[in-house]
Amino acid sequence: MQVNSKAGFFISLEGIEGTGKTTQSAYLSDRLAALGLGCLLTHEPGDTVIGEKIREVLLHTGHKEMTFMTELLLYNAARAQLLDEKIRPALARGMIVITDRFSDSTVAYQGYGRGIDLELIASLDSIATQCTKPDLTLLFDVDIETGLRRNRKINKIDRLELEDIAFHTKVRHGFNEIARKDTGRVRIIDASLPLEEVQEAAWKVLSEEMKKKGLL
Repeated sequence: MQVNSKAGFFISLEGIEGTGKTTQSAYLSDRLAALGLGCLLTHEPGDTVIGEKIREVLLHTGHKEMTFMTELLLYNAARAQLLDEKIRPALARGMIVITDRFSDSTVAYQGYGRGIDLELIASLDSIATQCTKPDLTLLFDVDIETGLRRNRKINKIDRLELEDIAFHTKVRHGFNEIARKDTGRVRIIDASLPLEEVQEAAWKVLSEEMKKKGLL
């Protein structure tokens, strides 16, 4: 069962490393704020005191011994904390929530990337999120080499980014499978385009969906 937010509007931004999700989420948040709309901008894992501690453990390059199951459980723990502490209260107040990553990242990285059973991931997600799903997901897509090169250029390195090309290829495939199976929620944005074009493409999709719901 999928339970969308009854108040507010919940948007997630997804994609492999180096697609520009963080830049795009800030842009969309600023654009909504300029229209006088209340918006919460958040990210995973982290953005709570507990979540940031979990993030440090998850992404530390020295934690090579971390098992796939430990990784999966930690991401779900951070998500549960973020939902209870920030996302649900904001939605209940009628705000627009934009999150840089949500459950689809776990499906793509730990499911398709690590090979953990997708039904198990879905079961854990239903517990951690209480079946909360975004109203809209923007999937920023770019080829693996370009994405990793962008992150190296800004010296962004973490434990997952150090995985080999084969892993990231499986993750990208996972995101595209999610989009293929859920065309009503997930919209693909070509992140290989110039920044301004990506921004306008993302805003076009978001604004159209919000107009349909009478939010713009």
